[in-house]
Amino acid sequence: MTTFKKTFIALCLFLLASAAFHPPAANASSQKKSLSIGILPEMNIFKQRARFEGIATFLSARMGIEVKLKMLTYGNVIEKMKNGEVDGAFLGSFVGALAIIQLGAEPLARPINMDGTSTYEGLIIARKDSNIRTIESMKGKSLALVEETTAGFVFPLAWFRQHGITDYKTYFGEQIISGSHDRAIALVLNGKADIGAVKSTIYKNMSEWQPRIKNELMILANSASVPSNGFCVSKDLSQEQKQELKDLLLNMRGYPDGRKSLEKLGAKRFVETGTELYQPVFIMAKDAGLDLEKYGVEKP
Repeated sequence: MTTFKKTFIALCLFLLASAAFHPPAANASSQKKSLSIGILPEMNIFKQRARFEGIATFLSARMGIEVKLKMLTYGNVIEKMKNGEVDGAFLGSFVGALAIIQLGAEPLARPINMDGTSTYEGLIIARKDSNIRTIESMKGKSLALVEETTAGFVFPLAWFRQHGITDYKTYFGEQIISGSHDRAIALVLNGKADIGAVKSTIYKNMSEWQPRIKNELMILANSASVPSNGFCVSKDLSQEQKQELKDLLLNMRGYPDGRKSLEKLGAKRFVETGTELYQPVFIMAKDAGLDLEKYGVEKP
């Protein structure tokens, strides 16, 4: 065998050995250089963005990439996630359930509120000075809903059906899609709507700085507890980045800037969450007559 052939074979063996000990960084190439995180307008969009800005800044600094916030609507969040326009989002329990069922999204963490809770309820409210107390007294009245939410849409539909009302659109005189829970509360408070379906945490928070709510409004019904706005990520995000996001959120209290961001959000910390916690939403949707696999193609 010639010296050239021996040298060539030796070189090939060296390259093969190097590849074995240093395999191509396939995962590294799949890491996204920036992430887009969606948030929903459960309250005034400027207040909502301000609450989450610290979270995005914290994640950007710790991950070494740009993490951007994107304000979504309840009507387009599934489409945006499906099209890859957002990599994850802080989702209300109904939209979270839709993302899990339709897109295979993975819930990673949810916030613990300042009062120690990590769940909320749906409420049906009316003015105390109205004559509305029963389902019968609601007939022909105006109804404020927050569409695509558990508290403001799924729960009232389920509650109406449990009380014999299968077509709420003909039973109520007017349906107002308020766009946010705080606006739905304001509509009832100011007499622009007779009845409202809203989220308990927003109702409680607003009651603390607006005494009129406690003095003038009453709660007619409430739902089972469902998980607070969970952070759900796309199934297409790499496992490494999913784990990094999860670890950072769960350990935010260990960083000074993390603690400040949590305070701005109005949360004590994040805790691990999973698909199993959405079971009450799946049940409530069924009671409301909604098929989560098909929902969004033809809305009720």
